[in-house]
Amino acid sequence: MPVCHQINLQTSFGGGEVYTRFFSEALVSLGWDVELFVASGGWDVELFVASGAGFWSSMGMDGVRLREVASEAEILDALPAQRSLVVTHTAASAAFAAVLAKRHVLAGFVHMPLYERNPAGFACYHRLFGVSQHVLDSAAGRGLGNIYPEPMYGVADLALRPGAVQGVLRAGRVYDWDRRKLRDRLLGALAPLVAPFMPQPPFARRAGLTLGIVSRLTPIKQFPRMLDILAPVLARHPAVSLEVFGSGGFASVRDIKTALGPMRNQVRFWGQQGDVAAVYGQLDYVLSGLPEKEALGLNLIESQACGTPVLAVNAPPFTETVIEAASGYLFTDPRRDNGLDFARLLERLIAGAPRPDPRNGAAHLARFSREAFRSRVGAAIEALSGDGWTPAKAVV
Repeated sequence: MPVCHQINLQTSFGGGEVYTRFFSEALVSLGWDVELFVASGGWDVELFVASGAGFWSSMGMDGVRLREVASEAEILDALPAQRSLVVTHTAASAAFAAVLAKRHVLAGFVHMPLYERNPAGFACYHRLFGVSQHVLDSAAGRGLGNIYPEPMYGVADLALRPGAVQGVLRAGRVYDWDRRKLRDRLLGALAPLVAPFMPQPPFARRAGLTLGIVSRLTPIKQFPRMLDILAPVLARHPAVSLEVFGSGGFASVRDIKTALGPMRNQVRFWGQQGDVAAVYGQLDYVLSGLPEKEALGLNLIESQACGTPVLAVNAPPFTETVIEAASGYLFTDPRRDNGLDFARLLERLIAGAPRPDPRNGAAHLARFSREAFRSRVGAAIEALSGDGWTPAKAVV
C-alpha cells in the first residue's frame, strides 16, 4: 500500500493545522478510490508532527498515523529507503529539502504568501501547491518553478475543536504563551493558577450591529494597523459592537487592544472557542484583516458557510473568496483612503442596507466543499505521478 508521508512541525494550533486535517481526510477518502495513480489499494497517510504538540491526538484524524519527532533529522531516519511521496505543511529548511528531494518525491503546501519571507527551502521541491491564487502569484514572483497551476483553496471545516461543547460560548483563553520567551514562560506559568478566579461569562449579543473578528490574533493579520484607522470610525457609532474571538501572543493582543482604544467600550475579547459555527451564528458580519500577508482566509470561508456575510478588504486573497453584495461587502484598503470607504459602508449597514446570505450562492460555496477539495487533491496528487522531476528554479 503506497504511503503519503506528511510533515507539519508547527507547535501551535492554527489554520494550517486545520488545513492539514482536511487534506489528510481527502487523502484517506481518495485512498479507497483506485482512480488515483496506483493500480489498486489506497493511500496510507502518515503525519510527522513536532514533539510536544499535543493537539494533534485530539483532532479526530481517523486513518492517520501520528509520529512525533524532535527534529528534521529524525524524519530522515524514519522515512523508508524506497522512493516515497512526502508532502510538507511547514517549509523544510533548504538542507533538509535538498536531501528529501534527492531520495523522495517532495511536494509542499505554500500556506503563506511569500511576502517578506525567505522561500529558499522551496527551491528543491518537485511541486508546490498554493492555497490561493494570491499565494501562487507570490511564489512565482520570487522565481520559484514547478508550481502546481491551480489554487487548492480549502474547506469550510466547522467541526468542533478538541474538548469543545456544542453551542457553548464563554470567555476563554486570549493569550498563547511562547515558551521561548522568559516573559511568556512566567506569565504562562501563572495563568493556570489565576484561571479559576477569572470570570468566564457566557456570550450574549448586545443590541445594535454586531461585527466580529474570528481568527488567530497573529501578526500576519495586521489587525493593529487596520484598527488604528478603523477604530475611530467605529467609535463614532456606539451602537456598533466588535466581538473578538481568538487568541494570540501577548504582544499581538496588547497591540490590538491599544489600537482599539478609541472604542474600548464597544469591544469584548472572548478568546479561543471550540464551536466556531456557534460563534458565526451570533454575528452580523465578520471582519477581515489586511490582505497582503494573508494566504486564504479560512475564517471568511467558514463564516459564509454558516450564513454570516463578511466585510473584507477589496484585494487578493479576499477577492477570491468573497462575492461583493452576495456573500459580503468589500471595502477599499483603509491604508489607501484613511478608512473613508469603510466609513461609508458602515453607515449604509447601520441605515439598513441588505444583509446578504452567502448560502444563497450555492455555486460559490461549493468551491469550498469537501467534495470539491477532494477532487482538487486527487488531480494534484495524480500530477505527481510522472517521472523526470525538475527542481524549482533558484530563488531570485
